Amino acid sequence: MGFIKQNKPFVVPTTDGKLIEEHYGLASSNHKGFSIAHMVAPAGWSEPFQTPMFDEITIVIKGKKQFEVGGEVLVLQAGETILIEKGTRVRYSNPFEEPCEYWSCCVPAFSIDSVNRE
Repeated sequence: MGFIKQNKPFVVPTTDGKLIEEHYGLASSNHKGFSIAHMVAPAGWSEPFQTPMFDEITIVIKGKKQFEVGGEVLVLQAGETILIEKGTRVRYSNPFEEPCEYWSCCVPAFSIDSVNRE
């Protein structure tokens, strides 16, 4: 066919108030080589540390997102991007007062089995 048009991304069920809409990846289109998702992390949201076995690029659209990586605390704002390389221990959070909207691309595709959360 040559293309796949995504009309309805897979909404990943969460219990922490975070919106995850996977447009392409294992859950939405059975792509194993990459995944791309639109996300909205509510104010006060955080995840435990993880050491994923995939590269992850984050592109912040609105708000701010905090990264704890390599002993540093980094804050990205709208228009900024970051690449977290596979095998890097990282913690993602939004300790700020407004939601953070961003896109995430993982290579290979995100898998709960390869994220290695603590």
